Amino acid sequence: MKKKIILAGLIAAVIGGIGVWYFVFYLPSSDFYKNYKREQAYKTAIKVTAKDLVKEFLANEQAAYQKFTGKNKETGKDIVVEVTGEIISDNVSDGFHVITLKSDDAFSSVACTLREYKGETKTGTITIKGLCTGFLSDVNIIEAVIVKP
Repeated sequence: MKKKIILAGLIAAVIGGIGVWYFVFYLPSSDFYKNYKREQAYKTAIKVTAKDLVKEFLANEQAAYQKFTGKNKETGKDIVVEVTGEIISDNVSDGFHVITLKSDDAFSSVACTLREYKGETKTGTITIKGLCTGFLSDVNIIEAVIVKP
């Protein structure tokens, strides 16, 4: 009886070790994992200017969260936001390319973290699609792609 318990424990440990190896070492290097991205550029988005987006969050933060963040209740898909605005800064921070769009509020703006950095610097007006994560002092857009430079 003891041998069966020890054998079952050993088999469970081996299967567990293989599972850990798969998720830690193999999966991150697989083509599926590398190529999986949310394709915001091809999704229908809520179109808004940077100024109006910040105004909505400042006027009623809870309603703006429901409108611009999370998943659509009917479709279950991510809510994508397409923001157009004037660039006030374009820099690389901690390895991420962040474009900041101007708003009418002196203390708030729209910070868009691009999914891929191609080395270009942008100025002027731009349109960006991405996922809104909410509002701290700025409205934050992640996994963003440039729609119109």
